Amino acid sequence: MARLLKWLLLLALAWCGAAAWWLYQPLELLHSPLELEIEHGTTPRGVAQEVVAAGVRTDARLLYWWFRFSGQDRQIKAGNYELERGTTPYSLLQKLARGEESLQALTLVEGWNWRQVRAALLREDGLRHDSASLSDTALMERLGRAGTPPEGRFFPDTYTYAKGSSDIALLRRALHAMDRHLEAIWAQRASDTPLQSPQQALVLASIVEKETGRASDRALIAGVFVNRLRMGMLLQTDPTVIYGLGEKFDGNLRKKDLQTDTPWNTYTRAGLPPTPIAMPGKAALMAAVQPEATNALYFVAKGDGTSHFSASLDEHNRAVNRYQRGR
Repeated sequence: MARLLKWLLLLALAWCGAAAWWLYQPLELLHSPLELEIEHGTTPRGVAQEVVAAGVRTDARLLYWWFRFSGQDRQIKAGNYELERGTTPYSLLQKLARGEESLQALTLVEGWNWRQVRAALLREDGLRHDSASLSDTALMERLGRAGTPPEGRFFPDTYTYAKGSSDIALLRRALHAMDRHLEAIWAQRASDTPLQSPQQALVLASIVEKETGRASDRALIAGVFVNRLRMGMLLQTDPTVIYGLGEKFDGNLRKKDLQTDTPWNTYTRAGLPPTPIAMPGKAALMAAVQPEATNALYFVAKGDGTSHFSASLDEHNRAVNRYQRGR
């Protein structure tokens, strides 16, 4: 009897040793990285089966019993995971229990307009395109901003997301990010700003974003527009005209376009346009509320990314002849 007990103990120890060895051995993957999707409501046994079905070459029963034995079987979270070579049964369970989903990223670029944002969302294979069937009006209602145009309302940044998540959730994050930045920057506005609301700051910042070729000119460009607003001068900025033309713009801005009235044509209408024309970044927002002090009322692109600033129309015309007409 004593000898039998001894053998049983040795067998138990050997089994425990083999199990411990197995837990820390890399699993064989069909390819790497390997995508694993666990749906809500999947049982621990079903999770083990999904792991094998995804391309992990092991025994699903072993995985299941490891999940059960660990006590973490009920902690496994639904989601999309990425398994790489070197994954062991132990590290696999830790990843599933902690919900360490594989993340993808989408960058919303400073200066993009709303059409470009919509197109970027549709190109993301990892996102669920819940917004695709919604009009702009319906989408903003879903985001809790009924009656608010979407243009410029989303903060340009890089957003990570779990594969299969909703594009509406990503837009909600970008919307709230813009809210936070705009609120913080509006609180830092210059005391003599002619801007009357955060919305006006957002509109001006979007113009500054589109007009700026080099970051060092951003605050000066904002200063020119602020001077014009104070004096009641037309802003006369081409990007607003182009925005008003929409998809009809063919890349060549003509004189007739400057004379064709739209709500965004700042050659035909005074003051700021009714909405932003693009997504401004943080620097453009700050420039709008804290412009550089200047007596300039005009600027023209020099062709190297910078601008020439002028205080008088005569000086501006000379700069246009020099930098735009080569005279």
